[in-house]
Amino acid sequence: MSAQSEEAPAPPAPAAAAQLLVQLRADRRANTWVPAFERDWAKALEDSRHTYSLTPLHDVVRTWQLRVAAAPAVDAYMDSGRDETGFVDLDDVLGARR
Repeated sequence: MSAQSEEAPAPPAPAAAAQLLVQLRADRRANTWVPAFERDWAKALEDSRHTYSLTPLHDVVRTWQLRVAAAPAVDAYMDSGRDETGFVDLDDVLGARR
């Protein structure tokens, strides 16, 4: 029997943040994504220092992995020429940040 609840996601691999940063730097959005990731990571690192928990760091990695994974679909949608006057907040899709 596991001590963790079944709903708790597995933590990212130890090198996931470094691999993610490499991906972000290679992306065409690097000028905006890299500083945003670094800002999120720094805040999560500070939160982790105060709480003695790795959860904020794991949350940042998971959130950014989802953003990178969704980027091709977003690009395809934007390239389709659809005029979207409204928008959906990313926090509504991914969940609020902690």
